[in-house]
Amino acid sequence: MSRIGKQPISVPAGVKIDISGQRIAVTGKKGMLERTIQPEVEVVYENNEILVNNRSEGRTVNAFRGLTRSLVNNMVVGVEEGFKKILLIEGVGYKANVNGNTLTLNVGYSSPVEFSVPVEVTAVVEGNSKIVLESIDKELLGLTAAKIRQVRKPEPYKGKGIRYENEHIVRKVGKSGSKK
Repeated sequence: MSRIGKQPISVPAGVKIDISGQRIAVTGKKGMLERTIQPEVEVVYENNEILVNNRSEGRTVNAFRGLTRSLVNNMVVGVEEGFKKILLIEGVGYKANVNGNTLTLNVGYSSPVEFSVPVEVTAVVEGNSKIVLESIDKELLGLTAAKIRQVRKPEPYKGKGIRYENEHIVRKVGKSGSKK
């Protein structure tokens, strides 16, 4: 049984919910998000709360119920507050620069890597080595951050590369010289 799916989603005062069939649209002060939900679940909006109910019983239906509840909750939180991810660049000479929707990464390759940031995501570079990404869509934000990190993953010996702010890189011991 889905414990997450049973919990109601409280809707803040400035957020407007529009449900038509399997389509849900959430509008708030930061913008608007919409999503098509699975046909196995139904979303009900009443008394400033959103409830996600099963249309039938089953293990996969319960999983869809919890998933749908999490996705709708992320939509409500996103249009009200927004989401933020921070990436750190570590390495000698490694730096980033943003110009419009293009993020330029100098991370040890022979030429800079140009990364096109989606329109819905805002990228700001602080001090050449800190990339701050903000968006109302949590899914798109996480996907964009993962693609940027993929350009140069942190390596385990010196920790050089692009990593998340709260990510811990497990370090390996390097070669030890042979004793003579």
